[in-house]
Amino acid sequence: MEDIEDFGVWLGRQLRRNGVSQADFAQRLGLTRAAVSAWVTGRARPRSEMMARIAEILGTDIATLVTRDSDAGAVRPVGWYHRIAHHDGGREYGNAAAFAFDANLAVLAREVTQNSLDERLDPRRPVRVRFTLHELTGEHLHSFLSALKWDELEPHYTAAAQPRQKVGRVLAEGLRALREDSSLLLLRVDDYNASGLTGPEYGDGRYAAVVRRQLDSHKSDDRAGGSYGLGKATLWAASRLGLVLINSTLSEAHEGRTTRRVVGRLDLPWREVDAVAYAGPAWLGEPDTEKEHEGVSRSWWADERTVADLRLDRDGDDPGTSFLVVGAHDAAGGSDTLEDLHASLVRALADNFWAAMTSGRTTPARLEASVRALRDGASVVPEQRVDPLDRHPALTLALRAYLDGETVPELTAPGQVAAAEVTLLVPPPRAAGRRAEGHRHRAVLLVAPAADTDEEHSRIICMRGTRMTVTSRRPRGLGMGIDPFQAVLLAGFATGDDDTATQAAEAFLRAAEPPEHDRWGATEELTAAYANAPRRLTDFNAAMDAALRGVIGRRVAAQDSTGPEVLRKLLRLDAPAPAGARRGQGHPLVDRIVGKVDEEGAWTLEVTLTVPRRDHHWHLLPVAKFDVRSGGRPSLEWAELSARENCAIVDGRVVVDPEARSARFSGVTAVGSHPVAAAMAGVIVDIRQPREGTA
Repeated sequence: MEDIEDFGVWLGRQLRRNGVSQADFAQRLGLTRAAVSAWVTGRARPRSEMMARIAEILGTDIATLVTRDSDAGAVRPVGWYHRIAHHDGGREYGNAAAFAFDANLAVLAREVTQNSLDERLDPRRPVRVRFTLHELTGEHLHSFLSALKWDELEPHYTAAAQPRQKVGRVLAEGLRALREDSSLLLLRVDDYNASGLTGPEYGDGRYAAVVRRQLDSHKSDDRAGGSYGLGKATLWAASRLGLVLINSTLSEAHEGRTTRRVVGRLDLPWREVDAVAYAGPAWLGEPDTEKEHEGVSRSWWADERTVADLRLDRDGDDPGTSFLVVGAHDAAGGSDTLEDLHASLVRALADNFWAAMTSGRTTPARLEASVRALRDGASVVPEQRVDPLDRHPALTLALRAYLDGETVPELTAPGQVAAAEVTLLVPPPRAAGRRAEGHRHRAVLLVAPAADTDEEHSRIICMRGTRMTVTSRRPRGLGMGIDPFQAVLLAGFATGDDDTATQAAEAFLRAAEPPEHDRWGATEELTAAYANAPRRLTDFNAAMDAALRGVIGRRVAAQDSTGPEVLRKLLRLDAPAPAGARRGQGHPLVDRIVGKVDEEGAWTLEVTLTVPRRDHHWHLLPVAKFDVRSGGRPSLEWAELSARENCAIVDGRVVVDPEARSARFSGVTAVGSHPVAAAMAGVIVDIRQPREGTA
């Protein structure tokens, strides 16, 4: 139920909106100014017989005075307010927060979806996030620009789009695309079952944190994924025009209302227009009537037609917010068409939030995500709900087994998921004093065989909080002969626990994350807040690896004689190094090879190298050979070579970065070069010198 705004607060705003002083209002009512002042300050309420006269003067009806869910009188004009330049001559040539991240759609999807998860309202339901790509052309573009009041903005864009600064060059390209291509790409992000942008216009609250302030995260609890307040900057960074429109349905009433709180924010560099200098940001809204902020554009309660014209209409009244990125682009450069952009968003959501989208039999998913693409209102790519099983089947099934209580201590049969405890010793915060004691947090490591369709495997996916992937790390010391696996580390609240040790671990790991929230390391915040923190992180990583070795040392039995067991025999992953192979530290070594025979009869191999440090690149020639029982080992030709990690493929050679300690590449053998069928012989990979890694 919506809260009703206090009568005095509502009345004071109506007087300011209509430009009527308390003294003038009192005179028209035949009362003293003190009587009206008492109403405005909440010390008294008007008598019932006075209500009709108040409504008449304000140009409304008695029902509005009772419900106070709309403003009285004429609608105030909506327009753009541009901040005047600083009196001290200071200039900002861009929003520094927007440069904390790469301005690509994958990063935007990660950051804004995490923000939505952090604002999940009803824990019994998932937060629903929908991404809509919408290309406007022709009359659709013209009507949108008209609703946006483009004529007011264009002089500011022209002045700001100067090539001297990076922001100016990006703006110039956005304007060129708009003018020459006569098209505009919008990216809308809607969330439902979220808190919405609650709070006052300028004071503390979710609204001001997003619209008015920088570096203010205003997270609702300590389970939140972020803590720097930088994530929202990705919205503006993803716009070539630096422009985002917002429509929010509130979970808590503001000014007696909850639906269609609309505002726009524009981030431009310092500029001069008509000999007037402007500082940077601008806001779309109605002019404020508060004396302190008079004339500044503030959010307004829009009607349905306005939000439709601004492409901000929402489905139903479920609380949440819609962000519209105007002039969206993917700075990664790999996505140009609507279809490509759609696929990029689906992939990013699946990679970062497969765990949040995973449910158990009695445990609901925390997130539902979907992506669609439109052109001039017509569907180009139908709405597609992101299914974590499509890209990460083994990981999803592993987490589902944990949620359903179906894990085992060791892997003894196909389809099983093993769970092992990993201890994190959390040091006490420095602020707690020298006598404070730390905590022993029991994180959980889940391990399962990799699926055949997994693009990445044999790594540990680490997460905390709302189960967003923080980092992916390669474990150490596994040796050769390891079957492909997937491993997930659940730490902090991601374990599902909420005890004191879990809370301490969550705070410790959150402090260990940089603004990108993509790894755990010795951040300035961590080392300032905790003593001996880097050592504890090192020990935590070592404990993960030890727990993993304890699980994957036990092989999974093959399902039948023609399945993975046959491939393991052919690859002989755990065979000893061949005679004469040097194991010194001065030459690259094959650490691990994973392979299978594809439908065409070719060997598909993924090779991991251990590489010593040197001052210049390694140039390595990989040679695949059949490991036959007698005679020489015939060499095979490569049909395809691809770089995977810390290397590049140049003229059939693997070129490894000088600073890399490991490298990974994949290859597919040419079937025409096979002297016998692939299934009849094993395969090895020879790297440059007689240094063979058995496969």
